[in-house]
Amino acid sequence: MSDIDNTQPTDDSLQNIIHIGGMYESWFLDYASYVILERAVPGVEDGLKPVQRRILHAMKEMDDGRYNKVANIVGSTMQYHPHGDASIGDAIVNLGQKDLLIDTQGNWGDVRTGDGAAAGRYIEARLSKFALDVGFNPKTTTWQLSYDGRKNEPLALPMKFPLLLAQGAEGIAVGLSTKILPHNFIELIEASIKYLRGKKFELFPDFITGGMIDVANYNDGKRGGKVRVRAHIEEKDKKTLLVKDVPYGVTTTALMESIVKANDSGKIKIKKVVDNTAKDVEIEVQLAPGISPDITIDALYAFTDCEISVSPNACVIVDDKPRFITVSDLLKYSADFTRELLKRELQIRLAELEDKWHYTSLEKIFFEKQIYKELEQKHKDWEAVLVAIDKGFNPYKKQLKREILREDIVKLTEKPVRRIYRLDINELNEQIKGIEADIKQVKHDLVNLVDYTVTYYEGLLKKYGKGRERITEIKTFDTIQVQQVAMANTKIYVNRADGFIGTSLKKDEFVADCSDLDNIIIFRRDGKMLITKVSDKTFVGKDIIHIDIFRKGDERTTYNMIYVDGKSGISYAKRFNVTGITRDKEYDLTIKGEKNSKVHYFSANSNGEAEVVTIRLSPNSPARNKEFDLYFETIAIKGRNSMGNQVTKYQIKNVKFKEKGVSTLSGLKLWYDEKMGRLNTEERGIYIGAFDGEDKIFVAFKNGHYELTNFELTNRYEADDVIYIEKFNPEKIVSAIYYDADKKQFNAKRFHIETQTLNNKFLFIKEGKGNYLEFITTHAEPIVLLSSGKKRSPDVEEVDLSEFVEVTGWKTVGTRIAGEELISAELASDEEEPDEGNIQGELF
Repeated sequence: MSDIDNTQPTDDSLQNIIHIGGMYESWFLDYASYVILERAVPGVEDGLKPVQRRILHAMKEMDDGRYNKVANIVGSTMQYHPHGDASIGDAIVNLGQKDLLIDTQGNWGDVRTGDGAAAGRYIEARLSKFALDVGFNPKTTTWQLSYDGRKNEPLALPMKFPLLLAQGAEGIAVGLSTKILPHNFIELIEASIKYLRGKKFELFPDFITGGMIDVANYNDGKRGGKVRVRAHIEEKDKKTLLVKDVPYGVTTTALMESIVKANDSGKIKIKKVVDNTAKDVEIEVQLAPGISPDITIDALYAFTDCEISVSPNACVIVDDKPRFITVSDLLKYSADFTRELLKRELQIRLAELEDKWHYTSLEKIFFEKQIYKELEQKHKDWEAVLVAIDKGFNPYKKQLKREILREDIVKLTEKPVRRIYRLDINELNEQIKGIEADIKQVKHDLVNLVDYTVTYYEGLLKKYGKGRERITEIKTFDTIQVQQVAMANTKIYVNRADGFIGTSLKKDEFVADCSDLDNIIIFRRDGKMLITKVSDKTFVGKDIIHIDIFRKGDERTTYNMIYVDGKSGISYAKRFNVTGITRDKEYDLTIKGEKNSKVHYFSANSNGEAEVVTIRLSPNSPARNKEFDLYFETIAIKGRNSMGNQVTKYQIKNVKFKEKGVSTLSGLKLWYDEKMGRLNTEERGIYIGAFDGEDKIFVAFKNGHYELTNFELTNRYEADDVIYIEKFNPEKIVSAIYYDADKKQFNAKRFHIETQTLNNKFLFIKEGKGNYLEFITTHAEPIVLLSSGKKRSPDVEEVDLSEFVEVTGWKTVGTRIAGEELISAELASDEEEPDEGNIQGELF
């Protein structure tokens, strides 16, 4: 049996105990710091993560002007980066696809389609000329030992360019993440110059995938900001849409999958989607019969990856700590850093020039004053020779800018003694003059460092800016109401007596086709109203008198109602709109909410119609006139909380519809937002008229087509292509001037719109490449000012088109009005008595 140790722990042994909790906390913090600083978050100095910096350093060491296999680059980088070849290979491909620092050769994949790069043994790379120019200078580089202590690697590359903003960066660390969006090469340089000049600047993202971007909420790239990115969608014909690019971070495969998913869930209705992507992205979306292209485009933006939101989060390492800053701050830091690097390069250059001047001056004196002959004297030892040479320089030391060092004399003696001609001295004099000129220039640049830095940036722009223009179009996006564009993928039913509504009540009364996103408005006999979402089955209260799809903000749908107050017995009539309320909350339209209040009559009118009803009172009523008509047009439309007008204090037996009424609302007033290319009722843009019934809109495009459309708010117009828009009046004469590229002249024509087909574009100018519409109006007396010659001082001619050109058919070529020297054509006066309910549109 073994002995049992009952010894108690001493104070010293207790002090040596390490608690596991403390170890965990310490190790986790070390790990978190390592991931943040060494893997996920880029450094502010050069905009690179460690793996990227090590790749570029390894490529610089290998650089001989020729391409190297990526597999070899990976192997070289592993001397500095201890994380395996896979992470290095992925980082090289990522750098190469950004087409800035690395010249690539072979199949490097495609960020648009998501295709990966070929294996490292098949693809090649080398540093680009741009990278060699801006990213490397061993004299200004701070070095550190590699992880195994065998080699030196850069702590940060001396990057003289805002690389982090040009390439963008994304990474997830422990407890934080970073997402810096890429920006345009040219705009970054221009912004850097503006900053150095003390001017204001703005920066917005630019993606190699193209597309469109709304930067209204970019918030300078700071945490909490957001950008909306859209693909360009074109209407090939009424049955086919073409998606011409992909949003940033989305592949063609993912985009197509999102379209198929939206179709399967019933939000859009398409027949087929085909990927025709080759050199350029093209996804063909074939529409189902009878489906509107305009509404489908909106639905693609609303329900698929044709539009995405991206939230920037600019986190970088500053002084070995992560910091959240703005894009503007990053650019300012980069510009200041570049200026300091250039200053250090100039200071190093100045020191080298001064050393060169000193040695060249010594060499001149050494040979010109024949001090070299001391080498021919018989001295006891070598040190005596050096002393004698130094003594020979004594009369000339005041000419020098610093003392003569032993190393200077040794360097002179290493030159072979040769016969010195007068020409050699002249060459040295010329060298000294050249060095002095260089020193003067460097000192001037140091004094004028901002100008020198600006010149440096301008040189980059001139040398590398070609072909790097903005790809992503900056636009303001319209807000798409998803309920308006969602396809009616289900049906809503009602059981009025029991008070149930839903999509599963297929044996009950059909109400309407709807989508899963719609809201339903319900009115009951007791005067209660509520709005609820579409669902399988919902109890909304018994005795339903009206149910329909609710459209938020609808100011034209008017409800006519007659109800009796349960306490006083007085009946009231009211007219009201419902534009927006809290969902699933009951509202009492009888206002007082007395028990036994009920609705005698109710109607819903989509355009504010005011019918006539016949009211019959109870036979026992003491009223003299027991039957009379009520004209709803005499009742003003007020809020739903209004009590209404008193109809009678006697008991009503029944209310019967008598005759249909006309709308009491004026035409729907519409404006055209020329930035977004959309119609609206919120008074944004150009007022184009009041619309009702069968009214149409006339639109003219820069390419010489016109189109008639209805006035649905879901209509889309390509804002950049529209040159003229107004309410259509078939009596008006259209006057137009267009350029004929074939004859190199401008023609004028006047015509009536003879076609009545909606949503078809008709070419009304001469067909031909390069032809375009310069001017169009429907003014009754179009007097036009034609400007020709030089833009600064043009010759202006006034022409009355009504006298110059006869009214002919819309297909005629027209009459020559000016040569190709025409600069512009504009209406001399747009003052014209407008048609009632219509104000003429504008030229853009």
